[in-house]
Amino acid sequence: MEYDKKEYCGVFGVSDHETAVDLTYLGLYSLQHRGEESCGIAVYDGKRIKQVLGMGLVPDVLEPKKLEALKGRTAIGHVRYSTTGSSIIENVQPFVINHDKGSFAIAHNGNLVNAIKIRKKLEQEGAIFQTTMDSEIVMHLIARSKEKDFMGRLVEALKECEGSYTMLFLYKNKLIGVRDSYGFHPLCLGRKHGSYILASETCALDLIDAEFIREIEPGEIVVIEGDKIESKYPFPKTQRAFCIFEFIYFARPDSNIFYKNVNQVRKALGKALAKEHPVKADMVMAIPDSGNYAALGYAEESGVPFEFGMIRNHYVGRTFIQPSQEMRKHGVKIKLNPIREVLKGKSVIVVEDSIVRGTTTSGRIQAIRDAGVKEIHMRISCPPIKFPCFYGIDFPNRKELIANQLSSIEEIGKQIGVDSLKYLSIEGMLKAAEDSNNFCTACFSGVYPTKVNKRATKAALEG
Repeated sequence: MEYDKKEYCGVFGVSDHETAVDLTYLGLYSLQHRGEESCGIAVYDGKRIKQVLGMGLVPDVLEPKKLEALKGRTAIGHVRYSTTGSSIIENVQPFVINHDKGSFAIAHNGNLVNAIKIRKKLEQEGAIFQTTMDSEIVMHLIARSKEKDFMGRLVEALKECEGSYTMLFLYKNKLIGVRDSYGFHPLCLGRKHGSYILASETCALDLIDAEFIREIEPGEIVVIEGDKIESKYPFPKTQRAFCIFEFIYFARPDSNIFYKNVNQVRKALGKALAKEHPVKADMVMAIPDSGNYAALGYAEESGVPFEFGMIRNHYVGRTFIQPSQEMRKHGVKIKLNPIREVLKGKSVIVVEDSIVRGTTTSGRIQAIRDAGVKEIHMRISCPPIKFPCFYGIDFPNRKELIANQLSSIEEIGKQIGVDSLKYLSIEGMLKAAEDSNNFCTACFSGVYPTKVNKRATKAALEG
């Protein structure tokens, strides 16, 4: 994906395990791809909730000396890349609130589409906010609820929230997981040595040798206390709207989400792309790493051999700073370097998962061109992205989306510098995912599964 900054968040929780903090650390480490901006862990020590958090990567923030201060058998953790809310220390999660009705912590993945409306109402009623994130809105709603117990207050609060969310709550020794009724983001349930675990992706369970049990269903609240687990379904049923971009880009290829393996779906997307848009060429290559599996599928279906035409420098983070003109000039090759001996004189099919702005793609195509290729045919394993997302992917407004601003795919191809450009159709994408009814495709079609704030929508659509 050429728009590097845009990622979801990741959540992980452990109930009643003697090494809950260590397991949460490892779980967050495996979910680092879902957010590289900040991270944190909150644990209940039997009396109160303690936490360690900060800006940066899991191993840099959650240092052993800091984790030694966290004692307890039930913990939740969070990795974040900002969607709603700016990149500041105050917005780092898990977020802990101390209230006369009881202390609790929250870790949230997603976006509330009515957050502006609720926040304005709460501020008019005297609420004071410490952060700019949706999660604090939920905490205020819980604190203001007149329901007698925590679960009653939680359900009442979430009934006011619209949009996308998978949330973990830590309340005393209870671990609570929630998934919105649309099921935008994945949340899975696992078990290790009799202790239950909640995680955004199954790759987090794999790392700690936990058994996968099932996915948390859309609209489900699961309450875990010790070895007891209870499910509640307090919300009205709605049409499911799983985020298709989890398969296209966000989730790790070794994870299973929405009851399908990500690697297999990505290969299926590549195969569908080859069927829709074949072209004669000497080789298929990917823009690593996100395009690798679709490229393998394209090569397998087309019979054109797959080659590694670019090498990614895995020691370069997403936040690499290029302070001088000389460094900016070489920015593309710092992260991805073409293999001249593989590419020279070849006609190549370049497979990428998506194009958003097109600026980064242009640089990468030019680098491939400079390596001496004869022709470049680019194939994209999803449809053109024409509309902003309000559910957790921080896609820019329409004026920044190249597929919205240029009138044809041919124009896009010309601007990024390829000999031909083709995208997978919406129909082909959904068929490859083996589900035509349960995915959100709003960023391609402009048809949103929920009502969204009119002011925010207008600003995003118009830029």
